[in-house]
Amino acid sequence: MKKVFFFLSLCCVGLSSVFAQDPQLSQYYASPIFTNPAMAGASRKIRLSLNARSQYTALANNYKTAVVGVDAYLGKINSGLGLVSMYDVAGDGFLTTNSVSGIYSYNMELNREWAFNAAIQGGMIQRTYDFSKFVFQDEIDPARGAVLPTAEARGLESITVPNFSTGFLLYNSKMFFGAAIHNLLEPNMSYYYRDKDDEALKLPRRYTLHGGINIGLNKTRYEEDRIILSPNLLFMQQREFYQMNLGFYVKQKSLTLGTWIRQTSNSTDAAIFLIGLRFPSVKVGYSYDAIISKAKQATVGSHEVSLVFEIKPKVKSGVRYNKRLACPEL
Repeated sequence: MKKVFFFLSLCCVGLSSVFAQDPQLSQYYASPIFTNPAMAGASRKIRLSLNARSQYTALANNYKTAVVGVDAYLGKINSGLGLVSMYDVAGDGFLTTNSVSGIYSYNMELNREWAFNAAIQGGMIQRTYDFSKFVFQDEIDPARGAVLPTAEARGLESITVPNFSTGFLLYNSKMFFGAAIHNLLEPNMSYYYRDKDDEALKLPRRYTLHGGINIGLNKTRYEEDRIILSPNLLFMQQREFYQMNLGFYVKQKSLTLGTWIRQTSNSTDAAIFLIGLRFPSVKVGYSYDAIISKAKQATVGSHEVSLVFEIKPKVKSGVRYNKRLACPEL
């Protein structure tokens, strides 16, 4: 039975991390510290982000992901602190992934125009599969299906390991460039072969590169009336699998619209459409991934919603920050 367990767990790990990838969001800037830990503190605000994603909605047992993140800037020590948690369910609950991690980001002002953030992230990741959801041969009645008791033991199998990431961000008031490495130490995720140094058992590193620029389309002295075009790119690779999102935002006043094309190592996968509303302390976003690859009929598309709360701390008299890029939105 241990060989069976190993095979099933290896399949679960393989499906989620090799042939696919770590769970990801289309609204990757609505949860910035999930995308790159170096974004902790970059907004110079206290920020709470909530994201929920339902992927491939045509499937009865589709993937579901939720991410919660909070970060803040500490001006006295030029640092950002963050906490991010993720919950992901694959299939009919056979495999669930939970993670929680803390972030420290040092924010360095290079000059009056440019700033540089470098961050380290550390926490725990847990993967669990529900043994009771498997069907064994001795449960199957030829006429009635899986209705018989099984001699196999039932229960949950879980593994929890430490996990670390790092990242940096270079930015000014008009452009930004960032990079991150997640799963830095590639922890062994096998349920039963903890002492083996086998590449197939490891959670592979995920490399992320991202950047963008803000372009003003009109001239006005009032910031709220400005129309901003923001082209941006996100590239991620995890072993042989890669993903690239290429597109742009258009922002004016409280409205944000966005569209991207997602290219993967297998195909041009999806067109992503976003609408967001921004209020003084709250941002709300909705996006839809329209699948345009051959998987369209089987998977249809993906829905994602985001909710971001921001609190701008009071700045003491005489303290002045150089103008910086407000951390990429939605």
